Amino acid sequence: MKISQKLEYACRALVQLAKSYDGKTLTRLDDLAQREAVSANFLVQILNDLRRAGIIDSRRGASGGYILSRPAENITLRQVVDAVEPSQLQNTALEQGQSGSAVRRAWETVSTKLAGDLDAVTLESFSSPPSDPMFYI
Repeated sequence: MKISQKLEYACRALVQLAKSYDGKTLTRLDDLAQREAVSANFLVQILNDLRRAGIIDSRRGASGGYILSRPAENITLRQVVDAVEPSQLQNTALEQGQSGSAVRRAWETVSTKLAGDLDAVTLESFSSPPSDPMFYI
């Protein structure tokens, strides 16, 4: 599966915001860009998409920055995809020709399953540190 750079950067920025989420602490754009080694100019465009979608909040000024609009467990990967790459889940298959409708239905099934899988993944699930493996003797 090919993930766009924009979607990857959005997820990386959200992981950083989730790590510091306490409901009041803001993270500055420059800090996010530096931690994830991404261009601040590109990142601000992505953060604006996330803000418009209601996933993050922002405050201007010297003490401004970005914060999740709600806890990470209440943000799904599908919401992130819809905010940053809304065409990702759109089915563009045409119903032309004798097989067109069958092909379209197949892609609709795949799209529906993918959307359901994205709904099942929360920001919390991929922003939490992995637990150490358990070894049984």
